[in-house]
Amino acid sequence: MPIHYLRAFTNPERTDEANRRLGRSLAFVAGAANAGGFLAVGQYTSHMSGVVSSLADSLALGEIGLAGAWLASLLSFLSGAATSAVMINWGRRRALRSLYAMPLMLEAALLLIFGFLGSNLETHRVLFVPATVALLCFVMGLQNAMITKISKAEIRTTHVTGLVTDIGIEIGKLFYWNGPRAAASRDPQPVKADRQRLALLASLLAAFICGGLAGALGFKYMGFVSTVPLATVLVALAAVPLADDMFGQRF
Repeated sequence: MPIHYLRAFTNPERTDEANRRLGRSLAFVAGAANAGGFLAVGQYTSHMSGVVSSLADSLALGEIGLAGAWLASLLSFLSGAATSAVMINWGRRRALRSLYAMPLMLEAALLLIFGFLGSNLETHRVLFVPATVALLCFVMGLQNAMITKISKAEIRTTHVTGLVTDIGIEIGKLFYWNGPRAAASRDPQPVKADRQRLALLASLLAAFICGGLAGALGFKYMGFVSTVPLATVLVALAAVPLADDMFGQRF
């Protein structure tokens, strides 16, 4: 694959096409990690709406220990997002070409650690299950903050509630009948769907689903070693800008 093509994924100079390619790639990784994490620990780690709801339920039922676990998941996701923001702003202040690549490289390393922790889950579940959940929540927050900043909040990849909502909005506009009265109304602009945005949202949803399927099958047949291909994808997305900074020039 050409170096300039890989560089464009996390290059500081952004284009809409580069954002779309990166978004689809990260949605696939997020879907795979989310599905694999569920099979490993029985919890989806990118769904903060569910985490907050479960936290509230646990508090209402007086299940303080379980509430503490949900709170730890929430704080881990929050910490991941904050870490991503710190890394990107640190890189921007130093005019690094790898400001967006650094969070992805960290994510790749953490996914490999997840694979390592997985080998200990069966024998030390009390210790390693909470650590694994916290790790995956941190990874999801890290990735979601990175793609949010790089796309100026137009793309998110770790959960699909917003994606499905936005798809529904665009479909509603797509099938809206403006009718003959539209020209005579006080608002002369007809209702039109943003077909390009609809296609992007649908592709992100499809990538997440495909990633979930790949992650579930990979975990089922390969076990925790299935994290290695995911980490490899992230390294490929991040490696070229990091090399640009390390060697002080583009190659």
